[in-house]
Parts: sequence; C-alpha cells; structure tokens
Amino acid sequence: MRTAYRTGDARVLRDVAAIGAAMLAVGASFGAVAVAAGLPVWATLAMSAVVYAGGAQFMAVGLVAAGSPLAAVLAGLLLNARHLPFGLALGGALGSRRAHRLLGSHLMTDEATAFALARPAGPERRRAFWLAGVLLFLAWNAGTALGVLAGGAAGDPATLGLDAAFPAGLAALLLPSLRDRETRRVALLGAGLAVLATPLLPAGLPVLLALAALALPLLARRRSPAAPGDVKPEPPHREAASDEAADGRSVRAGEVSC
Repeated sequence: MRTAYRTGDARVLRDVAAIGAAMLAVGASFGAVAVAAGLPVWATLAMSAVVYAGGAQFMAVGLVAAGSPLAAVLAGLLLNARHLPFGLALGGALGSRRAHRLLGSHLMTDEATAFALARPAGPERRRAFWLAGVLLFLAWNAGTALGVLAGGAAGDPATLGLDAAFPAGLAALLLPSLRDRETRRVALLGAGLAVLATPLLPAGLPVLLALAALALPLLARRRSPAAPGDVKPEPPHREAASDEAADGRSVRAGEVSC
C-alpha cells in the first residue's frame, strides 16, 4: 500500500512540476506587470498570497491602474465564480475539518482541481489535491517575487506562448476522465458553449455558461422511452403454482371416480 502511495505521489509531483514551471513564469510576468502599473511591491506580493487567482489578478491590475478599484473587485468575483462548481465536485477531498476546508478552498485552482478529479475518490484524491494545491501555490508566489525583482525582464506570457500552457495542461489532465460517450458529449457541448460565448460575454461567464451542458443527460433520460429490456416480465411462479394446483385437483377427482 505504501509503495502504491509513493508511486502515485511521484506521478503527481512529476505532473505538477510541468504545470508549476509555467505557473512560475506567468507569476513572474504578473509581478513585473503589477509593479510597472504602479502597484506597490507589498501589495503585489500580498495579492498573490491572499487572492491567488492569476486571471483575476491580471484583470485587477489593469482596472486599478485605470482608476476603477470597485470594478476590479466585481470583475474578480465574477471571474472566480467558477470555483463554486469546483467545490461541489471535490467534495470530501478538502477534508472534514473546517480549517482544512477553508485552506483547501483558497488553494483551489483549475489545475489542482483537475489533478484531484483525475484520481479515484478517497485518500488518493485527497493527497493529489493537497500536493498539487500547495506546490502550485508556492510556484505562483515564488514567480511573483521573481517578477517583482526582475522588473520588465519577465516579459509578457502571451509572447512566450505560456498563455496556451495552462489550457493544454488541463486538457491533458481531463481527457482520461472522459471514458463514456455521454460524458464526452457533455464535455464537447460545454466547451463549445464556452468558446462561442467568449467574444460575447465578460470573462468568467462563458465558463459558467458551459455548466448548462450538464442538463443534456437529464433531458435525454426524460425524453427517451423505457427500453424493452427495462420492462420486467411478470414472475412465472404464480402461473406455475396455479397449474400445479389444477393438476392436483384433476388427480384427486380421478381417484374418487375410481
């Protein structure tokens, strides 16, 4: 059992290292962009530690620099609303104690959630979530500190191709979970809805709109009639018992007539 745990942990660490390298670079870019936008060093470091949401942090820096701090808060809440279904999906992986749930909800990211859900429910999923959550948190904050120190040398993550690293990593983690046809249909429909809505809706809403794909299997089950195999035949024991009783009465009648 311990050998299996160690093998699973080593596999998680290997996968986290690949995503963590990209997160380190993107965190460095955020640190450089935030300082260049006029955000104090302490506020930049505190935002990565307390907010810990890459997309919301980049958006907040731009809105704060434009003089709209309230819009930054509202945009961050909207963008991170996708964590609500994440928490429902993880369930007991965060732990049973309130302190564990509070800390786990802070470490909950797209990548940590994908790492956890790719493992079987139970201790293995819990260990995968906490390993990924803690290591990715450290990578993001270390990257932010490097960006603050390096200044403009960190560069734009889009020019380095790092903006595609996270979606590619998430796709690689989620594909093994799409085992049956119904799950693949729901995933494709949700992805299609998100892609089509991205140019039309504010950031964060397309991901929430993708949840509408979950209604597909429910509608299919309501509309489809019961299959012939689902109709259970009448148990034959009653008919057989009545036949046996009739045969018994016939035998007794024959004995009396004799």
